[in-house]
Amino acid sequence: MLKDFKEFALKGNMLDMAIGIVIGAAFGTVIKSLVDDLLMPVVSSLFNAPDFTQLFVRLKETDASAALTGLAEFREAGGVAFAYGNFINSLIAFILVAFALWIVVKNMNKLKKKEEAAPAPPPGPSEIDLLKEIRDSLKKG
Repeated sequence: MLKDFKEFALKGNMLDMAIGIVIGAAFGTVIKSLVDDLLMPVVSSLFNAPDFTQLFVRLKETDASAALTGLAEFREAGGVAFAYGNFINSLIAFILVAFALWIVVKNMNKLKKKEEAAPAPPPGPSEIDLLKEIRDSLKKG
């Protein structure tokens, strides 16, 4: 059983997968920063709201929550809220992440097409031609 596990763990595909996961996690942090730090501020400035998390509809209020305006405080005071602002934030973040990944994949595909379209180097003499040259040079010499 230990031998089978060792064979499984040391296969090349396993190492490739591990590298892909690590690079994917690092790439995920880059994309998250792109969305959170670069794109979301632009979207928020278009709507004149830095954050949509405070958008909610009061479904049930208590005496303590009636005067509160923040979602977290409202919920802590016992109020029930339909927090559609959190959904808007998540939806915008998803769309921006999907767009950023689409741009990356599109550019990677362009690079692959350029690699594939590059002309192959001209073929050198074949083995048969080389053998013929050797034969001819042996006949002369």
